[in-house]
This record gives sequence, C-alpha cells and structure tokens, in this order.
Amino acid sequence: MSVFTETTRERAREIVARYPADRSRSALLPLLHLVQAEEGYVSPAGVAFCAEVLGLNKAQVGAVATFYTMYKRKPTGDYLVSVCTNTMCNVLGGQEVYDTLAEHLKVGHDETTADGAITLEHAECLAACDYGPVMTVNYDFFDGVDPQTAVGVVDELRAGGRPMPTRGARLCTLKEMAVQLAGFADEREGAVADGGPGEPSLRGLRLAQQHGIAVPGYDPNTPIKRKDAGEKPAPGTKVPTDGVPPAPRDAQAAEAAGTAANAPASDGKPAGDDAAAQQQNLREATK
Repeated sequence: MSVFTETTRERAREIVARYPADRSRSALLPLLHLVQAEEGYVSPAGVAFCAEVLGLNKAQVGAVATFYTMYKRKPTGDYLVSVCTNTMCNVLGGQEVYDTLAEHLKVGHDETTADGAITLEHAECLAACDYGPVMTVNYDFFDGVDPQTAVGVVDELRAGGRPMPTRGARLCTLKEMAVQLAGFADEREGAVADGGPGEPSLRGLRLAQQHGIAVPGYDPNTPIKRKDAGEKPAPGTKVPTDGVPPAPRDAQAAEAAGTAANAPASDGKPAGDDAAAQQQNLREATK
C-alpha cells in the first residue's frame, strides 16, 4: 500500500468514526475524496488504501470509484474546467464555448494541459439551465459564459490567479476541493466570505413577495415546529416524512375530509375501520 501522509490517515480514521461500526463501508465515498485530495486522483494505491481501511476488497472499491465521475482515475490538473454541452446550454452556445477552450488549451475531453494546470471536460448537465451556458471550475459556477469570457477565466487560472465565480465561494484547487468533499472545512482565511445567490434563483422569491404569496400561517421569524415537538396536523392533512405538516389546501375541504373520515359507513361501522371506505370518503370530500 502506498505511503499516505499521517494527516490523511488521521482523517481517514475520523471519517470512519462518523458511521456505526456495522456500516463502516458507508465511509467509502468520503474516503475516495480523501485519497484524491492527496494524489489528485484515485490511484490504484488509493483504492488499496480505502480497501484496507474498510476491510473491503479492491474490486468493491474500484467499482464505486469507476461509477462516479467526480472520482478521477488518472492525474488531473489543479483546476477541473467543466463545460455543459447538454441541450439547453448547447442551444445557448455551450458547444462553442467547449470547442474554443479545447482549441485554446490544445486538449480534448478529459485531457490536461502540459503545465498541469487545467483539465478540460464536457459535462452532460451541470443542473443550472436557467444560467446557461454555464461552466464550472472545480464545481464552482461561471454563469452565462461565452467563448471570450471562458478563455479569460482559464488564462487567469494559468497565470496563477483565481477568478471569482458567479456564485459560490472563492476558488480552490481540486485537491483542496476534495478535502471539503471528504467532509472537512475549508480552512483558508475568508474562503467562504464571498459569493451569493444568482438572480434566476431569487426571481421566484421576489415574485412571491411582489404578489403577497406565502404559506398560510408561516412566520419567517418562528422556527418550524416538528410533529414530534407537539404540533398536530389538521384533520385530513397529509403529513410528509420529515414530520412538518403542510397547510390544508382548503380549510373547508380539510374540515369535510375530517368529517368524512369519521362518518359511519352503511354497515354501521366507523369508516376508519374500513381503509377502502375511508379513502373513498376522503376523495369525495376533497373533490
């Protein structure tokens, strides 16, 4: 097994300790990020390290490492530049951004520049269609990019700078990012002091405020009470698994639903004793 630093070994023990002893293999995902933080990718030695720590075989670890694209299987640059080329971003010019960067950097998909600074990849989706075309640098977003701005970002990175993402905290290297994905805080001074939400994400909130739309009875200054804290759902209200009951769709419908649920059935038994009858009554009451 490769010689990993004592810091990595100590962090590995800390990661494993987060999980119950009988579920220690749940620590595999953060452990893979941890070894990537030291070597810049998940090497065969990293696979062997994770297998030994968790008592697994290398095939089990390798199966996970090859399934998720965030685990790199060959040396990767300090900055992973991902350009979305899926439908929405592509229509808006994403492919042109990617092609321009590939020509400018003289690399193809999943290839690294000669100086080891940049690894370029096209991404099927970066989950930010309302900001397209988008690219990320070590998973931080640069929104609404065009070929010129994208080239400007990578040139600044290669010159030693760290351009500010459109949203999110200050850029860090891929290894520094992997430490965070393993579950450890970014200890750089002011690392999370910058950034903010994007305008498309805030538009729904602003429209709700403009039109006075709010959840009935919601007070933003009062913590949401959970069911196990004593708050009981209104009759007929469907309670989600997180224990926070939503407001009834309509007060009269909720009252009718509660009445119907307790109404006697034709055989004299409470409808609650008959699941099918109760469901039918609820459907009729809320039509």
